[in-house]
Amino acid sequence: MAFRPLHENWTLTAADGPVPEAVRGASIPATVPGCAHTDLLAAGLIAPPFDGDNEAEQQWIGSTVWRYETRFGWQDDGSDRHDLVAEGLDTVATIELNGAVVGRTENQHRSYRFDVRPHLIDGENSLVITFASPIAEAEARSAAHGPRPHTNHHPYNALRKTASNFGWDWGIDVATSGIWKPIGLDSWSGARIASVRPLVGLSHRAGGVDGRLDARVALEWADASAEGPWEVAASVAGVTAAQAVEAGATEARLELEVPDVDVWWPIGHGDQPLYDVDVQVAQASAPVAHWSSRIGFRTVHVDTAPDAEGSPFVLRVNDEIIQVRGANWIPDHAFLAEVDADRYRRRVRDASEANMNLLRVWGGGIYESDDFYAACDEAGLLVWQDFLFACAAYAEEEWLAVEVEAEAREAITRLSPHPSLVIWNGNNENIWGYYDWGWQERLEGRTWGLGYYLSLLPGLVAELDPSRFYSPASPYSFDEALHPNDAAHGTMHIWDVWNTVDYSVYRSHRPRFVSEFGFQGPPAWSTLVDVVHDEPLEPYGAQMLVHQKANDGNLKLERGMQGHLPEPRTIDEWHWATQLNQAAAVRFGIEHFRSLSPSNTGAIVWQLNDNWPVVSWAAVDFAEHRKPLWYTLRDVYEPRLATFQPRDAGLALIVLNDTDEPWTGDIRLQRMLFDGTVLAETVVSASVPARGETTVTIPTELAAFGDSAREILTAQLDGFATAIHNPVEIVDQALDPEPLVAEIGEAGAEDGIVLVEVTARSYVRDITLLVDRFDVDARVDRGMVTLLAGERAVFRVTTDSALDRAGLLAPTVLRHANSLHRGRSVPADQVG
Repeated sequence: MAFRPLHENWTLTAADGPVPEAVRGASIPATVPGCAHTDLLAAGLIAPPFDGDNEAEQQWIGSTVWRYETRFGWQDDGSDRHDLVAEGLDTVATIELNGAVVGRTENQHRSYRFDVRPHLIDGENSLVITFASPIAEAEARSAAHGPRPHTNHHPYNALRKTASNFGWDWGIDVATSGIWKPIGLDSWSGARIASVRPLVGLSHRAGGVDGRLDARVALEWADASAEGPWEVAASVAGVTAAQAVEAGATEARLELEVPDVDVWWPIGHGDQPLYDVDVQVAQASAPVAHWSSRIGFRTVHVDTAPDAEGSPFVLRVNDEIIQVRGANWIPDHAFLAEVDADRYRRRVRDASEANMNLLRVWGGGIYESDDFYAACDEAGLLVWQDFLFACAAYAEEEWLAVEVEAEAREAITRLSPHPSLVIWNGNNENIWGYYDWGWQERLEGRTWGLGYYLSLLPGLVAELDPSRFYSPASPYSFDEALHPNDAAHGTMHIWDVWNTVDYSVYRSHRPRFVSEFGFQGPPAWSTLVDVVHDEPLEPYGAQMLVHQKANDGNLKLERGMQGHLPEPRTIDEWHWATQLNQAAAVRFGIEHFRSLSPSNTGAIVWQLNDNWPVVSWAAVDFAEHRKPLWYTLRDVYEPRLATFQPRDAGLALIVLNDTDEPWTGDIRLQRMLFDGTVLAETVVSASVPARGETTVTIPTELAAFGDSAREILTAQLDGFATAIHNPVEIVDQALDPEPLVAEIGEAGAEDGIVLVEVTARSYVRDITLLVDRFDVDARVDRGMVTLLAGERAVFRVTTDSALDRAGLLAPTVLRHANSLHRGRSVPADQVG
């Protein structure tokens, strides 16, 4: 049994469409896996798609019929079957082998297998794959089957193709075509293992925990009458189970009990041991087929049973409540084949190092590569996986439903080994859309997808992988009589903040679990100016707006700063202020949500990553720079967090302890001037249980600010970051615009490390080194650091640049919130 990749010697030609003269008739070298856009770029036939306004100039690519062709030598090795296996074709394609049509495809989100033995010839073979225009196909199918509501301008809901590939409010419109996953010939005889679903469980007993493995093995036969005896065997951790099967049997089930297993835990709750599982098919004891993967033994449950407050959304792993601190995940590149295992691991590291414990793979993207889930398995990062339906109504008739079922079956099966995957979710915002976005009238009685979310998909999860939880939608209230985005029930999306109201409105919401919320900010300066070339550079420049996809996005950025920050006067101030405000808005929201514990059990911010250089909600930009938001998320997602919050009895300090160790200690509360003068103080004792929280009411005299523009309240707890209450916003604070003494320190023996040491002369907020403005490849270990008068911080900058290190102290690099007051008229006696 052997798989032979067919990745070499491919060419790409434009078969039909609005093709420029330079491309018409050209035979273009093609990379497989890949897509037409990246092949055209590599051949020098298009400019970089992400640059300037090239997106508009290159819309013809998505309206073109593309043909991939290769030739390969082949000799019959005597195998019974020779299958052409395409793991991913994007999207509507016709496959020809030596002039004969051997298959057609309709779905980017699934694989295809075709028996091509009758069409192979000894010697040279020709393989041609012709991709229909995705734009034309989507529009034609929408027209033929009745248009259904969707966001953005292309009817992406008429194709089983990545929704965001047609553009999103953070994404470029590059409707791709191509062989985006491996393709090759699978030659085999007798039997093959079509799939394995290694479902796990735990058995608790006195003195230990045993693991249960229920391996469901799907079989395919080249000859259902093949002579035996045949046996299927599975092994894990030295335990083996075997089952005799008859030729032609389609499934074998092997149940194994593994004594004294090491249990797999999410990050912050324990270790992540992984076990190798091997499955083998043998004929008369001779191995015929083999499958292997890694698993982790753990259990998953989500509690949504009604309680006194409504309906919770409580995720339990191994019966332990997980307070979710997460982010939404989108495809990490607009051209999907450009994401490799290393890039996945870097993004997973971005999440885990920001104290996240869950990523939600959003429904407008893809079922990611196994490299992504493997990285999450190893890191202990939980995964919530949407089925691929987003912000649109979807037909339920057979022409689409047959593909929906096929892709869902494959995805559930393929991802079943990964312990990190804990939740399957039916769709993103579609039930909410049906209720609130005017869909009902526009649909005129047409199907819109509800049958998928309430029947087909939960049925498939129950059939194929009952070990995981299924949610019909996000948001969802788990009661069809309720509004789907009811704060008191299930999961909630909060988008009035950002779209229409100030971020202080977060406090008006009391969600049980918030699975989407967020605020925009620009990418790193170097990421932005690498693709935006407006002269002069300004927020409403033509190319800047190409890289701001949100409706009225820059107006919302401006409105969002009002009342919080001084109005920016230059593009440099605009860039820093909007990044700063993004971080402040999200910090405000998360501290509020976490302070509602245990009623609130999770927050999943929109979003971790970008798929191209763009102004967006991301914490890590496309060039992999960690924005100020990332550093804020790392702080606000700390397992131990103290936050000042308003309560009915007045100002309170909420102390959260999401660790296995209880905390008991003193809390030093101080009201002070910006210069460090203490005006009032007290020490109170408190205890916080493991995985618990407590509320400390602030004495009235400490919260009685005499001059709100020059005073702050602090809380110092051993083992916690200092909590600070600012009674007024930055715009109204009399902050010293030059509060720091900064110098380049000695880096010691480490090459490529520069130390930037800062000491606060007075209160200074949100110190951040925008190191990419010094060296585009530089990185820094911390950001958004707030110091009290007299405190000191050291930033470790990794850089190989030969530039003068003093450049790291330049005002465009070394930033802080106080600097937004620089050059503004502030009475001298009001500067703290």
